[in-house]
Amino acid sequence: MVLTVDFRSSGDVVRWALTNDGITRTVHEEYTPTLFVGDAVRDLYGRRGGQTPTPPDRDGLSESLTELRAFLAGQDAVADVRCEFHRQTFRTEQRPLLRIDATSIDAVRRIARRVQQFNRPAEYTCYNVDLTRQFRYCLETKAPASPDRSIRSLRTLALSIPAHKSGFEALSHLMIDGESAGPTPEAAVNAVASAVGENDPDVIVVSTAELTPLLFDAADTHKVRNFELGREPGYTKLTGECSYTSYGQVGHSPARYTLPGRVVIDESNTFFYHEAGLPGCLNLVDRVGLPLEELGWASIGRVLTALQVSAARDRDVLVPWHAWRPELFKSAATLDAADRGGTTFAPAVGVHENVHELDFASLYPNIIRTRNISPETVRCGCCESDDVPGLGYSICDSDGYLPTVLGPLIDARSRIKDQMEKTTDDAERDQLKSASSAIKWILVSCFGYQGFSNAKFGRIECHEAINAFAREILLDAKTALEDAGWRVLHGIVDSIWVTPAPDRDQRPLATVAAEISADTDITLEHESVFDWVAFCPMRNGESGALTRYFGKRRQDEEPSADEIGDAIKMRGIEARQRSTPPWVTTVQEDVLRVFDATRSPEAVCDVLHRHLTALRRGDVATDDLIVANRVSKRADAYTQETLTVAALRRAQHHETSLAPGQTVRYVVVNDDGRGIDRVCLPFEDIESYDVGWYEDAAVRAAESIVSCVGWEKDDITNYLADSTDTTLESYLGGD
Repeated sequence: MVLTVDFRSSGDVVRWALTNDGITRTVHEEYTPTLFVGDAVRDLYGRRGGQTPTPPDRDGLSESLTELRAFLAGQDAVADVRCEFHRQTFRTEQRPLLRIDATSIDAVRRIARRVQQFNRPAEYTCYNVDLTRQFRYCLETKAPASPDRSIRSLRTLALSIPAHKSGFEALSHLMIDGESAGPTPEAAVNAVASAVGENDPDVIVVSTAELTPLLFDAADTHKVRNFELGREPGYTKLTGECSYTSYGQVGHSPARYTLPGRVVIDESNTFFYHEAGLPGCLNLVDRVGLPLEELGWASIGRVLTALQVSAARDRDVLVPWHAWRPELFKSAATLDAADRGGTTFAPAVGVHENVHELDFASLYPNIIRTRNISPETVRCGCCESDDVPGLGYSICDSDGYLPTVLGPLIDARSRIKDQMEKTTDDAERDQLKSASSAIKWILVSCFGYQGFSNAKFGRIECHEAINAFAREILLDAKTALEDAGWRVLHGIVDSIWVTPAPDRDQRPLATVAAEISADTDITLEHESVFDWVAFCPMRNGESGALTRYFGKRRQDEEPSADEIGDAIKMRGIEARQRSTPPWVTTVQEDVLRVFDATRSPEAVCDVLHRHLTALRRGDVATDDLIVANRVSKRADAYTQETLTVAALRRAQHHETSLAPGQTVRYVVVNDDGRGIDRVCLPFEDIESYDVGWYEDAAVRAAESIVSCVGWEKDDITNYLADSTDTTLESYLGGD
């Protein structure tokens, strides 16, 4: 198993691998990463709106590629240039292209930029340019990124500091595998050195990437000799921090560092480690081929890209640098029909008894698989069929590559879920859950990836076709369920909630679901049965909110990780929102339990009143009042003086300014104040908090619960104004 790969400025590569004999270090002195250059986009597609690939036939390099070869030959970044035959798309055959071997990993992009600047604009298409470093190395050298079962388990070491601490002060609070490292930065550095020496970890999990340079700086300052985190001296900074925008959301990517011979996983910059843990990550490494360190910081889209890159290489298809495939022409009527998402039914506001939730198993991936949807099959140009409902797109009879990528993942997750039901071993179940979670996120995202403008092998027509099939499937399922005597309360994309229709005989739900499964060729699973489900109205409106609901599972059903202890499932309400202060979450969970027991808005308000009484007495810890909001701009770019802006400016005042995409945490101390005095940051000495602001937040959370029975904010405040504590026990918070 490749643990990590170090790329030196000299061009040499050091590969660290875990083997039966321990850790091996291999120096690859003549590694030359490769990119390819091929025909212009205009030569790859014919005259029928880009439908039929008809590049001109030739046995050797074109004139423009021959000119480029002469231009590149002998350049300092180029190790070799020659002609090779490869496929540029899934629908073209092998043809002569220019293969360029770079002198180093950093030279690949320099060469690609020179190619783009040579000759006429868009004269060339570049391939295999922006593969991640370690993934590229494993692909080109066929070095295995996944662990062999006979190799020992990875050894890990966890290092963490509080999010609100910075600089050497943070090291005074450093934790090593959950234990304090010492009261001073010097003690912490020595403790880390001892832990690394004793444990010899393969993976170091850090709460923030900045711990790496911080520890080395502290070691230099306090003259801690021979301090090392890796298996060789020093560390390498791979990238600096940056802010970015994706789908209208501003995100922040922290700096990344690597250590010789050890994998670094940054908890502040990892999705899969949070969702699936180390076992799930290793399972995904085995399926994708992306080395563990890169998987640690990779997005879902990047992992899906790696899967597709591997599948493309198996077919000798090169990976385009940019997504340049043109969108095909559509009439206005087709565009109107295609430019829609999945189907959603307006929920029936209120509390409903005896509710069943049914889900189509991996609906979008299974649509891709069963309908053969792939970039090269939809509107292929060689088939004159009308396969996509409502759009009239044809789908090629030839097997698409995308279903072959997703098929093994769908089957693997199904097997894992079967194993989870059968196993009685808790440790095995946890590992299976991790593996299932890791695969789930790939399957969830494969559909959206097809509509992503920068997806290597994405195509908008695939996105449209998948949605069209999904709409038809959910509408047909609704009709079948209603014909069988069931009332549909809500439906959203791949899930549908039903309850027995009054004055009707119901056919068994299992029978109806089996018939729908057979008709659609996709399994409709009975996900859960609820004693009751409440669908909330929209704020300031009477129609149902599409994604705000909560309900009580039957007691014989096992609650999932996102439920509170008594199996109350929540979606969209405050307790599920990251910005909600912990105290408000506690209030909402408490009133939910009371609502479950009583269905009484008055009882909910009684519980709310007890919490508000404690708040007014000053009995709520300030740590439970922290608000966390992601910022989208720098402080001086905002035009409205919100609490978040006040917190940003206060952070600047303390010289701990935040970049766009990062999260600012604060406690509201005086909402009616001015400037930075409206809030305090968690690391400050906070003497009081704004009772009124937190009261409003708690009332709003309670309103989300009782709104389903017709109570609004005014009803709550009127009841609270008239209420009195009848006993000392209720005043003190008793039941």
